[in-house]
Amino acid sequence: MADAARLFLLAAVMAAALAGRSDGAWCVCRTDLGDSALQKTLDYACGDGADCKPILQNGPCFAPDTVKAHCSYAVNSFYQRNNQNAQACVFSGTAVLTNADPSGNGCTYPATPSAASASNSVDGPPTMGPSALNDNSGAGVLPVAGVAARLVILASCTLMALYLSA
Repeated sequence: MADAARLFLLAAVMAAALAGRSDGAWCVCRTDLGDSALQKTLDYACGDGADCKPILQNGPCFAPDTVKAHCSYAVNSFYQRNNQNAQACVFSGTAVLTNADPSGNGCTYPATPSAASASNSVDGPPTMGPSALNDNSGAGVLPVAGVAARLVILASCTLMALYLSA
């Protein structure tokens, strides 16, 4: 009976670890905020390491030419270049993490840190202070687990189940 309880607990832990996770993680600007707040976020991201060349006038992500669209591209680039660290998507509460790919209309948002590794093309001082990344409003958001992490969890659970059933 104790072995059955252990196997059930193991299966529950494995299911919880694998449930609802996605391979992709993007950071996007909140759509319910005004252009003024999002422009500050856009300026900060572009001035502090995001690759903003694609949202310049002749870039593939210039259209639609809105603050909201440009802001989302910039914060996602910043987030990816910071190894998908959840704190790199806080921006004083103006951005959120999503599992839905925001790419479209010929514009591809980087989905991994390696895809966002192009050289920084927009320089300039950030217009938001350092407190933007010290905002803990998103501290409880964990980065999305990738395929490799799920495979390690699955392999560990399988080995443990085989050990317990022997």
